[in-house]
Amino acid sequence: EVQLVESGGGLVQAGGSLRLSCAASGFTFDDYSIGWFRQAPGKEREGVLCIRNSDSSTYYTDSVKGRFTISSDNAKNTVYLQMNSLRPEDTAVYYCATRRSAYYISCEYEYDYWGQGTQVTVSS
Repeated sequence: EVQLVESGGGLVQAGGSLRLSCAASGFTFDDYSIGWFRQAPGKEREGVLCIRNSDSSTYYTDSVKGRFTISSDNAKNTVYLQMNSLRPEDTAVYYCATRRSAYYISCEYEYDYWGQGTQVTVSS
């Protein structure tokens, strides 16, 4: 059974940092890509960063370039989202999701399995 468990969300002031973790189980980690998505109240879900676990190829959305990074620890089957210089507009529920890796890495593909989400709130 595929399981994804997010942790690390919370309340932080603007300009601060948080690191989210996504612990994965139930599949061959290297064969899959994992993405971080977010959904703010009243807005559509947005793909933020995605990583192909086999070679750490990444995909970024423009709004987080230079502030957020994604990394994977294949020994721990865990993907991290390091968020720096947080802004109030980054406030959202953050989800990690996974799919079998494709030729290209993208957050635009359909992801098949999802975690329960973790709340990130950035105060001004």
